[in-house]
Amino acid sequence: MTKRFFLSVVAIRLATSSALTPLLAAELEKEPVALGTRVEMFVDDWLIDAGRSPGTVSLQLTPPVKREIVLVTDKPWEGPDSAYFSVFQDGPLVRLYYRGIVPAGDTSIGQVTCYAESTDGIHFTRPNLGLVEFEGSKENNIIYRGIEAHNFAPFRDANPAARPEERYKAMAGIQSKLYAFVAPDGIHWTKLQADPVMTKGAFDSLNLSFWDDRTQNYRCFSRHFEEGVRAIQSCTSTDFIHWADPVPNRYPKRAPKEHFYTNGTRPCPGAPHIYLSFPKRFVPERKKFADYKEIGVSDAVFLSSRDGENWDRTFLEAWVRPGPDNRNWTQRSNMPAWGIVQLDPTEFSMYITEHYEWPDHRLRRITVRRHGFASAHASAAGGEFTTRPVTFTGKNLILNYATSAAGAIQVEVQDAHGKPIEGRSLADMPVLFGDELDAVVSWKSGSDLSSLIGKPVRFRFVMKDADLFALRTGTL
Repeated sequence: MTKRFFLSVVAIRLATSSALTPLLAAELEKEPVALGTRVEMFVDDWLIDAGRSPGTVSLQLTPPVKREIVLVTDKPWEGPDSAYFSVFQDGPLVRLYYRGIVPAGDTSIGQVTCYAESTDGIHFTRPNLGLVEFEGSKENNIIYRGIEAHNFAPFRDANPAARPEERYKAMAGIQSKLYAFVAPDGIHWTKLQADPVMTKGAFDSLNLSFWDDRTQNYRCFSRHFEEGVRAIQSCTSTDFIHWADPVPNRYPKRAPKEHFYTNGTRPCPGAPHIYLSFPKRFVPERKKFADYKEIGVSDAVFLSSRDGENWDRTFLEAWVRPGPDNRNWTQRSNMPAWGIVQLDPTEFSMYITEHYEWPDHRLRRITVRRHGFASAHASAAGGEFTTRPVTFTGKNLILNYATSAAGAIQVEVQDAHGKPIEGRSLADMPVLFGDELDAVVSWKSGSDLSSLIGKPVRFRFVMKDADLFALRTGTL
């Protein structure tokens, strides 16, 4: 796996940022940042003080685990071109939406949007909805037919001011016309207005939207082209009708220009101040098998952001590789579905497509350790890093970590200037080892950090053959 060392973090940020965000400015001035009790994942180097971090600890991407096949698109109204899956939890249900048949190309009015549901996120059923006729029968799970079905992307609106009859919303469209849809139940959809709500973009991809509780507005992430390269842009709205002009994603200068066919962007569950994105990366000039009809190969990558516009590219390697299955080495396979569901308190479930344009085109579940998309990693040789100055409001320091049998993690609490706090030094902490998602750090005198609440401190981590995925403060 590719790893990025911390020594040059500040220098890189200064060189690659077109403007300093308030958070970055605070870091450079060494002002403490307020963590409260929120989860901080090590998907980027935001929490790490470059000047106090020897280069033997690095950020490391964690690939997901491939699980079961949950759906094969083998119905007559689905087929091998089915694509653009969206999934979300809605009470006891996991709802799944996807494009079905494409009878005459991307602009065909015969395209359909299909719906499936599950109570466990693994076994999906197609309810017989009786809404849309297909080949003389309405016995199917089709919810919509028309050109907009090419990339229909629904979500359940978390805006507390949303009207009941518009509790479910969706974006859909193509040819530089993106339309807004609403439904009271996630099944019966109508256009919010006859005219498109957005026209600046290409939109021939999965253009998704959601209510962002942190910023108190709707956000849309959509397709556009930059110098012929498929790219991601975003915009905001307060009413889902009137949208600001889209802003292209911004990346560090070191990042290569790549085709991001989809984006899969959303706030992280349990850490909504961090946006995660799972683009399908398309390599259009490559062809693995000479006798296959189409050119191009795909995999999936991982991005993160703290404002939804400036995106970290710490990890340039694939998050999901095609693997040994030859049918995943043909064009437009390995497309992550949009959405993260939590079926188990220890992990996140996501979904990815396989075998595009093959008779057994299907959707597979993949899992990720809860808040474990990446880690601060130390090899068996050991290493350490220190955080930037922070304040917190929880009385315990809680770690999401894993070590080998011989590995270890120790934590020292320092004042803002780096001086160890009495009773919380490295020598005061027994070695922590194991594999836990919510481990309370304890020193010889106990785990209670109440006396330090609201005071600027640093956390120094000394590690060996270990991964630290996330930290927070709180009470367990």
